[in-house]
Amino acid sequence: MVLFRIAYAPAYFLLFVGGAAMLVSSGAAPIWLVILLLAAIAISLVAERVAPFERHWNQNHGDTPRDIAHALVNEGSILILVLLLPLFASLVPWPSMWPAALPFWAQLLLAILLLDAGISLAHFASHRIPLLWRFHAVHHSVRRMYGFNGLLKHPVHQLIEISVGTLPWLVMGIPQDIALVGSFAVAIQLQLQHSNVDMRLGPLTYLWAVAPVHRHHHLASETDGDVNFGLFLTVWDMILGTARFSSSSHIRAGKLGIAGRPDYPDTYLAQLGEPFKQWPPQSDTVQGRHERLV
Repeated sequence: MVLFRIAYAPAYFLLFVGGAAMLVSSGAAPIWLVILLLAAIAISLVAERVAPFERHWNQNHGDTPRDIAHALVNEGSILILVLLLPLFASLVPWPSMWPAALPFWAQLLLAILLLDAGISLAHFASHRIPLLWRFHAVHHSVRRMYGFNGLLKHPVHQLIEISVGTLPWLVMGIPQDIALVGSFAVAIQLQLQHSNVDMRLGPLTYLWAVAPVHRHHHLASETDGDVNFGLFLTVWDMILGTARFSSSSHIRAGKLGIAGRPDYPDTYLAQLGEPFKQWPPQSDTVQGRHERLV
C-alpha cells in the first residue's frame, strides 16, 4: 500500500497524458480523448477508495449531480475551443512561431509550461480582484476534495483562465494536436490536485502542485488558504511568495469552503447565478482579502 501511495500520482499522470499523446499522434478522433478522460475519472474514484486520505470525503454529499454538470459544461467547452483553434489561428496576422521541429514530447512540455504560467497567474489574480473572485468562489465552495470536483468551475471563470492561459499558444501558432493533449493534461492535473488519495510524493512536493500541496489552498480561512495557486508547478508560488510546503495532513472534513459563507449555494444553477448577486454583509471581511491588490 505504501508503494501505491508513492507511485500513484506519477503513474496516473504519465499513463493518461501519455495515452492521450499516443491517441492524438495516431490521428484518433477527439471522441477517444473523451473516453480516456472517463477512464481517468473512474480510476481516480477507485484509487480514492483503495488509499483514501479522508474517508469522509468518499461519502456521497449530495453534490454528485452538480459536479457532473460542471464537468460536462467545462470539459465540453474546452474541447470545442481547442477544435476551433485553427479558426482562431487564421486570424493571427503573422506566421507560426511554434517550434514544430522539436519532438512531440518537447512541444507538449513547452505547451504545459506556457499554459501553467498563464492559468496560475490568472488564478492568483482571482484572489485579488473582487469581480474575478465572485466567479472563482464557485470552485472554493466545495466542502470535500476528491478528484472529480477538480473540474468544478464557473464557466465564466473557466473562460477567463483558459483565455489567459492559451494566449501564448495562439500568438505562437500552436499545432492543434499539441493543444489537444495539453488541454487533456489540465483535466488530469486538476484531478490529481483535488484527489482524495493519500499520496506520498517525497521531494516532488516542492515541485509538483498536486493534492498534498493544493489542500492548503482550499482551507476555509482568510489567510491560511491564500497560498499555492500553481496549476502544474509550485515555481510560480515561490516567485509570488505564496508557496506553502508544510504537511496538509490536518486538513480534514469540515475545514474546507468559503470562510464567512456557510450559506453558499450547493446546486449547479444556483452557483451559476451566485456571482451576479449582492453578497451578504458577513462576507465583507472575506472579500476584503481578495480585494487586496498586489
